[in-house]
Amino acid sequence: MPPARPAYDPLWPAATPHLTALLAAVPADAAVAVGVHRRGRRALLVHGTTAHHGGAPADERTRFEIGSLTKTFTALLLAEQAARGELRPHDPLARHLPPGTRLPRGGAAITLTHLATHTSGLPRLPPGLLRTALPHLFTSPYAAFTAADTLDALARTRLRARPGSRVHYSNFGVGLLGHALCAAADPPEPSPGPPEYARLLRERVLRPLGLTDTDAGTPPADARTADVTGYWHHRPRPPFRIPGMPAAGAVRSSARDLLALTEALLAPDDAGPVPGPLSAALTDTLRPRLALRHGTRQTALIWNVRPLPDGSRVYHHSGGTRGCTAFAGFDPGRRVAVVALANCAPGHGNRLIQQAYATLRALGA
Repeated sequence: MPPARPAYDPLWPAATPHLTALLAAVPADAAVAVGVHRRGRRALLVHGTTAHHGGAPADERTRFEIGSLTKTFTALLLAEQAARGELRPHDPLARHLPPGTRLPRGGAAITLTHLATHTSGLPRLPPGLLRTALPHLFTSPYAAFTAADTLDALARTRLRARPGSRVHYSNFGVGLLGHALCAAADPPEPSPGPPEYARLLRERVLRPLGLTDTDAGTPPADARTADVTGYWHHRPRPPFRIPGMPAAGAVRSSARDLLALTEALLAPDDAGPVPGPLSAALTDTLRPRLALRHGTRQTALIWNVRPLPDGSRVYHHSGGTRGCTAFAGFDPGRRVAVVALANCAPGHGNRLIQQAYATLRALGA
């Protein structure tokens, strides 16, 4: 049975100025859904419709593309499989790839933890992607790049740094991590394609946490949920597709589900009756793995971490597609969380991510 959700408090006075500031951070014609949690109280506000100047009214269950925020779900899946004993975080990537997959020079040293901390040395994008992306560069640039293309690209890759020596953000790396997780699953998934990642994520993470509005390429559990149309410079975009690297950006979710996820991470012991491996993963995902910039920044599994002088930590991550913007952040020490979604692409006139981070810090103060 998934955990029970506490009720929203739409009249929570302290939340009102923060919520309205978030709504004002995007163009007026965009749909925006924001949620905040502070010490057991939560509020959510939604504005707009599923399409600019049309569509149905958006609500707390309306789904947005969350882009790279998908990676935080992949991190939780990695920690869950480690808790089951299906893999170890420091396993070599090669151990969980199909037989015959060729690695780049030095690639034998890449571990799953390297992939989840962006220290694998892999480039941001796989070789060959730009060639297939050109016809769809301003619509869905990943749509024609398959799982086979992703694995084949490894042999043509040149590492930017020795694995473990430097942070370099890599969609390619987290996409490969998703393939490795599917291969390591017990029973193993039939192939490394996006349906397998979507099914594994649903069974291991989404369903146990009761995230019924969220999916990574399969229909949501509740057919009543609706998807927004994404916009770039006020022009509608087709649905974002990333079949070759779903673990890096395929998830769609609602403000209701994202707030529930951050609340589970805020207090794993209060997450409700979730399976033991997932309960352990909620804690393990947040353990800092790297210290950056003389300790002023840290990295957990995917999550960016900002240590504060009082010993608490702010966790945050953002995401964007050609048509949507997403943010999630939380501070376990101060028991606050903020999530924000909009159906307009990151860029000029869209301050949602910056405003959401500022709101998170203000709620903590």
